[in-house]
Amino acid sequence: MSKGSVVLAYSGGLDTSCILLWLKEQGYDVIAYLANIGQEEDFDAARKKAETLGAKKVFIEDLRSEFVQEFIWPSVQANAVYEDRYLLGTSIARPCIARRQVQIAQREGAQYVSHGATGKGNDQVRFELSCYALYPEVQIIAPWRIPEFYTRFRGRTDLMEYAEKHRIPVPVTPKAPWSMDANLMHISYESGILENPKTHAPPDLYQMTKNPEDSPNEPDLLEIHFTKGVPVRVTHLKEGTSKETPLEIFCYLNEIGGKHGVGRIDIVENRFVGMKSRGIYETPGGTILLHAHLDIETFTMDREVRKIKQSLGIKFSELIYNGFWYSPECEFVRHCIDKSQENVEGRVQLSVFKGQVYILGRESPKSLYNEELVSMDVQGDYDPCDASGFIRINAVRLREHNRLQGAAQKKL
Repeated sequence: MSKGSVVLAYSGGLDTSCILLWLKEQGYDVIAYLANIGQEEDFDAARKKAETLGAKKVFIEDLRSEFVQEFIWPSVQANAVYEDRYLLGTSIARPCIARRQVQIAQREGAQYVSHGATGKGNDQVRFELSCYALYPEVQIIAPWRIPEFYTRFRGRTDLMEYAEKHRIPVPVTPKAPWSMDANLMHISYESGILENPKTHAPPDLYQMTKNPEDSPNEPDLLEIHFTKGVPVRVTHLKEGTSKETPLEIFCYLNEIGGKHGVGRIDIVENRFVGMKSRGIYETPGGTILLHAHLDIETFTMDREVRKIKQSLGIKFSELIYNGFWYSPECEFVRHCIDKSQENVEGRVQLSVFKGQVYILGRESPKSLYNEELVSMDVQGDYDPCDASGFIRINAVRLREHNRLQGAAQKKL
C-alpha cells in the first residue's frame, strides 16, 4: 500500500539516487524533479537513471530564464552581498528550485516533497521555508535528519555499498575531496579538505574561472546598459557585438569574467543554523554586474535615498541567505528596492582584465551629476561663501563635545 507521492529534488548524483530508492523502500511513489538552472549536467542520462530506479514520473525543468529575470536581477538591483563578500549564488537559486518543486507537487497531487540537503547546512532551511510558504499543507521528508537514514548511511562508503547492492550506477571517476554546487550564477566549493580554513584551494578546484595569472594579456572592454537598475544590453566595445536577452547577457558576462578570472573569493561565513563555515565561490558575471550597477546607481540616485537603500540591500541579502525569499518582509523589501531603481538608467563602460573589473566611464539621461555645479573652473549657482555658515553649524556639535571633554579633564 503506497504511503503517497513524494516529489524529490533530484540531481542524478549518488546521494539523491540512493534517497530515491530509499523512499521507494519506505513505501512512497517517487516523482523525480531536476531543475536546470545552468549547471553542466547530462539531463537525458539523469532522466534514464531516475526511471531505471523506479521513479513514477520524471520532470526536468528548464528554469534558466526565470532564474535570471526573477531572482538574479532583483539581487543585482539590491547590490545583494552577504557579509560584505558573498554574492549569494546558491542562496538565490533555492527559492527558484523550490517554487517549481511545489508547483509540480500541487499539480500531481503529491502531499510530500523531499530533498538531499544535510542537517547542518543552510539549504535545508531555504528549501523548506520556501515550500511551507508556497504550500502550507505540504509534508517534508528530509532523509539526512531522519535517524533511520543517517545511522544507516554514515558516509559516502555506505552510500556506495548501497548503490552497488541495488545496481544504482555509481561514478567511475574519483570524487573530488570537496563538495560543489553549480548554477548560472556561480560555483561553490566546501567540505572535505576545505573544512580546514588554513588549507589553500588546489589550483584545479576552480571550474568557472581561469587563474588570473593565465588570463589574456588584453582586456575586454564592455558597455552595460541599465534600465530601472536591470541590465538590458551588453556590448563588446572592440568587437561591436551585443547581447540583449537576460539569459544571453548573464551567460556572456560569465564567459568574459571567467576568461579573466573575475569573481573568486575564499571566505568564512556565518551560517543561519549557528556555525561558521568555509566556502570558496566563483561568480564572474555577478561580480561584473555588481561593479557596474554600483556605479550607475551612485550616478543617478539621491544621496539620502541611497543610504536607506543600502540598508535595505543588507537586509535583503540576509533574508535571501537565511531562506526567507517568500516572506512578507522580503516582499516588502523587494518592493522598496524596486521603487528605488526607477531612475537607475544609463550606460557604464568598463574593462575586465586579470581578475579585476575597472570602471572607465558612465553616462545617463537621469544623472544627478551636474558638471557645471561641481567644476572648479565655473562658479555656477553655488556661492562659496555659503560654505562658511555650513561649516560653522556642523562645528557646533564638535565644539560642545570638546567643551564637555575639557570639563571632564579638569575634574580629574
